[in-house]
Amino acid sequence: MAFPILIVTMAMIWFFGKPLQSELAPLDDRNWLRLIMTAPEGSSYDYMDSYVRKVADLVTDSIPEKQAVLTVTAPGFAGSGAPNTAFGRVMLFDKQDRVRSQHDINDYLNGQLRKLPDAKAFASEQQTISLNRRGGLPMQYVIQAPHFAKLREYLPKFMEKVNTDPTFVISEVDLKFSKPELSVNIDREKAKSLGVSVSDVAQTMQLAFAGQRFGYFNTNGRQYAVLGQFERSDRNEPVDLTALYVKNSRGELVQLDNIVKAVEESSPQLYHYNQFMSATVSAGLAPGKTIADGIAAMDKIKAELNDPSIKSDLTGTARDFAESSSNTLFSFFLALLLVYLILAAQFESFIDPFIIMLTVPLAIAGAVFSLWFFDQTLNIFSQIGIIMLVGLVTKNGILIVEFANQLREQGYNKIDAAITAAKLRMRPILMTTLATVLGAAPIAFALGAAGASRKSMGIVVMGGLLFSLVLTLYVIPAVYALLSREKDFKVKKEIEELEHQAH
Repeated sequence: MAFPILIVTMAMIWFFGKPLQSELAPLDDRNWLRLIMTAPEGSSYDYMDSYVRKVADLVTDSIPEKQAVLTVTAPGFAGSGAPNTAFGRVMLFDKQDRVRSQHDINDYLNGQLRKLPDAKAFASEQQTISLNRRGGLPMQYVIQAPHFAKLREYLPKFMEKVNTDPTFVISEVDLKFSKPELSVNIDREKAKSLGVSVSDVAQTMQLAFAGQRFGYFNTNGRQYAVLGQFERSDRNEPVDLTALYVKNSRGELVQLDNIVKAVEESSPQLYHYNQFMSATVSAGLAPGKTIADGIAAMDKIKAELNDPSIKSDLTGTARDFAESSSNTLFSFFLALLLVYLILAAQFESFIDPFIIMLTVPLAIAGAVFSLWFFDQTLNIFSQIGIIMLVGLVTKNGILIVEFANQLREQGYNKIDAAITAAKLRMRPILMTTLATVLGAAPIAFALGAAGASRKSMGIVVMGGLLFSLVLTLYVIPAVYALLSREKDFKVKKEIEELEHQAH
């Protein structure tokens, strides 16, 4: 009876509204947002810095709840040669001092950022639980191929579908096939004939373009670095590389155009994952979508392309979500097994623990319905709440079954024993259940700091206990009357009668 109730509850949720969504953990309002900005490959630092200033001005003008805006162009952790990247942080007033929530501001800001041309910008909230300390987009999907040619063929088709999928509002991939690179080839034979050494050519180019630091000087109480580099107007074009002069062994000036040749080409940076050639696709989720929706959308795209040689994996927050789901599922079944074995030892029966544990699917049905009704998600906190229910709700069945067994030993038949036990144990069941429900109420009402992330756990406990409270008083006695054995109690009664006659 308990399992049909659980199935009917899931069917009602599917029929009357959207299915229950899953995620790693609800996002807390931490009073700040992260900005991620990316310009086309080959963009200069000045180009990117100009775009970053536009983003900062837009945030300043359109977000009255902001306290401060911090931006960094070409951050060091992005790797050398990444001037087309930037990140930022928008500090907000405290939650109680603003009308809009952090989530609402985030969605509004993303809508405004999409209006800016020339580059991509995306605002994201800090994940409540994440092993990826550097942040980034929440959805990260790794494409693995046996060789680079296959990856080069497959990745553009995959990204085309990702860019048109409504689940994502922005997407990016770390592998760039169009990253420009300028190679300088030296004609060594000609350089030798002109008396120019290769080391002199390299040193001249380094002094002109590398921005080498020669030292420091102090003025007005501040320290400044001395950098050696040409003016911007003299290092903007590839031809500027060959317009330099270098001294040969005879003290004569030789123009580099005579001995070097600059070639423009693209040279992608290769990545490996699990010993495969790989590319990591990162994406931001559309409003109302969770990480589970993002993973399902990525898997669907991979299935549509249907290439057996391509493998996939998860990383970042998406991987944390997948691992936490499998771990909590294992913990749930382990809790069920331990409780069953303990009850079997206590009651010296394999039937009575099964009757008692029928309260678990009743509680899960109430927990799932409560999450759906209050528009919550199935996350690591709500899953912990469901595991807690395994121990909390079985005490209702224990109170009824144990007292019914005592009545059977006194000569009651199993139907009368079940009904009488349910009636007499209703008061302690009500007292213990309501006490636990009231204890979980502050969590369900999200009181205190970081309450939003734990809210679903309180709702699971309250909903599961209240739902099982009503049904336990009917389901457990009915199942007890159906499955409880007769012979055990008859033997005990006969032994007691013989002992009484002996006295």
